[in-house]
Amino acid sequence: GGGEGAPGSVPGPDPAVALLRALAQALYFVCTYQCAQALELFHRLPKEQYRTGWVLCQVGRAHFEMIQYAEAEFAFNVALSVEPHRLEGHEYHSTLLWHLRKEVPLCTLAHHAVQHDRRSAHAWTILGNTFSLQKEHTNALKFLQRAIQLDPSLAYAHTLCGHEYAANEDFDKAVASYRQAVLLDPRHYNAWYGLGNIYYRQEKYDLAVYHLRQALAINPSSSPLHCYLGMALHEKALHGGGPPDEALGELSRALELDGNNPLARFQRARVLLSLDHREEALEELLSLRELAPREGSVHMLLGKVYKRMGEPQKALVCMSTALDLNPKDAQVIKAAIHKLDSPDDDEVDDEP
Repeated sequence: GGGEGAPGSVPGPDPAVALLRALAQALYFVCTYQCAQALELFHRLPKEQYRTGWVLCQVGRAHFEMIQYAEAEFAFNVALSVEPHRLEGHEYHSTLLWHLRKEVPLCTLAHHAVQHDRRSAHAWTILGNTFSLQKEHTNALKFLQRAIQLDPSLAYAHTLCGHEYAANEDFDKAVASYRQAVLLDPRHYNAWYGLGNIYYRQEKYDLAVYHLRQALAINPSSSPLHCYLGMALHEKALHGGGPPDEALGELSRALELDGNNPLARFQRARVLLSLDHREEALEELLSLRELAPREGSVHMLLGKVYKRMGEPQKALVCMSTALDLNPKDAQVIKAAIHKLDSPDDDEVDDEP
């Protein structure tokens, strides 16, 4: 309550209320994944408010969700330097370092977190991510379960457990972990994605589509989610479950949101080829080859496009390159090379 004070009097509560309103609005934007709007509000804050651990962790999280990893890492590092004791929020910092495959900074962050507060669920979550990056999934699960023991309501720890179980192909336990995360926080899109990914791997494409749509309803501006939904819709279409145009739309949207998403570009080429749009598929793959010249699956699919276009010599060059890059797939690639002179068999099944 209280109105404006007389000139020269002690300031009333208005500046504090305005600050809280700005912080609440920015947090709302982070929680609804309207990250650009959130960042705009955070950057308008007074310097002494902006340079706080809480704000900087939210800024890092917003950049992380927008796949602006360099900016996210910078914000998280500054947050840690201004408030070393604040660990909440740095679980996303650890996931960022996991994506960047930065083993040393992640180990340093984990050491700092556990040294600071051994009873913090966030510290054990960070430690779980550290062991996950080293592909030590059993140890990662042990530390994530310790995080859950300390704070059973931490939905993100349940989701990361799901990812570890999925990496070990223990799908039943993965599903149980993701469902627990969704029960704790229905807006936790990562868990909905996790469920969609499990069903995709189990070839239950209807269920995959449903769960990925749930994730996208929460975070519609995620390029990876549009990409995975496009992949699920394409597989569903290949198995007689609808037109592939819908898959193409999702993959195109993924590329609108992030033109550097190589998986979306590759999958879009697969869909274009299945629709027999050869020229467009070729264009997509040639630009992708510039981005990922050592990706054997790109050369393989390029070979299939050239075969479909009646250019067996170019197809042979591409498939031979794929063979050099992916010797473990030698049997499949050699079989495709042997079939270069036979009519096309309409197979477009080269996963990256």
